[in-house]
Amino acid sequence: MRTDKKIKLRQLRHWRVRRKVGGTAERPRMSVCFTGRNIHVQFVDDEKGVTITAASTLSKSAPDRDKLAANVASAKVIGSHAAKQALEKGIKQVVFDRGGARYHGKVKALADAAREAGLKF
Repeated sequence: MRTDKKIKLRQLRHWRVRRKVGGTAERPRMSVCFTGRNIHVQFVDDEKGVTITAASTLSKSAPDRDKLAANVASAKVIGSHAAKQALEKGIKQVVFDRGGARYHGKVKALADAAREAGLKF
């Protein structure tokens, strides 16, 4: 079970990241969210306040959707899938928003897979 201190520290990290990171139409924010069971990625234009495209372990277009979970292997699959969706929409450069998560493990695997698929950040 999460303690209040862990939740507070994660929230502080998230605020610190969001203070520095913002997306535009030319370079949207690639927002990553990890729950206990799923992984969600959104490409957001913060100037207009709209989500351009999104990918998740729950999306019907995700490859092998039934086998995906919130682990490193699934993070690699979702990272490359999200990058392909972004490239189809004409997005080549993004700003990476890791949320309150630390940059290691699943977050690093997702970012590396997105870079290998062609996104620049």
